[in-house]
Amino acid sequence: MKLFLSALIAYVLGSLNFSIILSKTVFRQDVREGGSGNAGATNMARRFGKLAGVLTLLGDMLKATAALYLGYMLAGEPGMAIAGPCCQLGHCFPAFYRFKGGKGVSVGLTIAFAACWQGGVGALLAFAVAVAISKKVSLGSLIGCVGALIGVFLYAPNSLRIWMTAVAVVIIFIRHSANIRRLAEGKESDFHFADEKKK
Repeated sequence: MKLFLSALIAYVLGSLNFSIILSKTVFRQDVREGGSGNAGATNMARRFGKLAGVLTLLGDMLKATAALYLGYMLAGEPGMAIAGPCCQLGHCFPAFYRFKGGKGVSVGLTIAFAACWQGGVGALLAFAVAVAISKKVSLGSLIGCVGALIGVFLYAPNSLRIWMTAVAVVIIFIRHSANIRRLAEGKESDFHFADEKKK
């Protein structure tokens, strides 16, 4: 029952998609109706600017942190291990927004940090280098997953945290299947902030 509650609470928290909440309340638009059509921090930054993207990222990481913490408090390591991916699924397929959400990267980053700080730092460093070279956030997210896995496999204190991160990475790769296809075809567009587009 505690594991079920951990999963349920995490999914509900994950369904609180901050890009949709902010875009509708602040900008009076639905972030999913423009740009990439994705409900995440990247599309918020692409459509509404850096601040909107940062606020979305922080909000989504905060909900993931709450889900992981509550899972741990309810059922220890197993509770946290199941809460992470369930929160990510809620973010990708939010019950409150007709199951059309983000790609799980912000929640995945939080999961990597929860597994061990080295995993989170590895994800950020790999992401930053990949985006700086390629100008493509999708490629940076995928490379960031590799960085997270390396850090977690080397430094995570137990196998549950490794599996939690591995599941999160699989979800991210599945959600990026269209991006992977465009990257392979050389058709993936570069990322630009809304502020830069106006200039």
